[in-house]
Amino acid sequence: MRLHDLKPRPGAKHRRKRLGQGESSGHGKTSGRGGKGQSARSGSSIRPGFEGGQMPLIRRIPKRGFNNYEHTTSYVGINIRSLNKFEDGARVDEDALRALGASKGRGHGIKILGTGEITKKLTVAAHAFSDAARKKIEAAGGSCEVVGVKVVQPKGKPAAKAKVKA
Repeated sequence: MRLHDLKPRPGAKHRRKRLGQGESSGHGKTSGRGGKGQSARSGSSIRPGFEGGQMPLIRRIPKRGFNNYEHTTSYVGINIRSLNKFEDGARVDEDALRALGASKGRGHGIKILGTGEITKKLTVAAHAFSDAARKKIEAAGGSCEVVGVKVVQPKGKPAAKAKVKA
């Protein structure tokens, strides 16, 4: 096979839709925009959810309930099988895991999960452990240290100041 033999796959290339090229083209006269009105004008676009001045549905329906998303603690999960990459007797913490590339993503901390087996004696420092992970690490002769969870302030709220008693 040579470069001149390469061809795009069937259906990968399309002709562009040529608007306003006569009635028999199928895209003539109004060019697929219908007849008159706001949406037929050039430069016209109305935002999603706009209902022509009528109170939009999203504002008409009652708002109920509470969303806990801003107040949740989300962890980056790491299975113990990935801890076997460390040397025997090593201390494994968040910085070591990020340097190894095992801990990718953002969260309030790291949680060690119990999938896989661990063969080395390690001191693991993380923000949380599953029961299975803790048992497997301790069975291999290692130890688990729980590190405090990072405190992240919700968006738009200033940090609370400690009151000083006089």
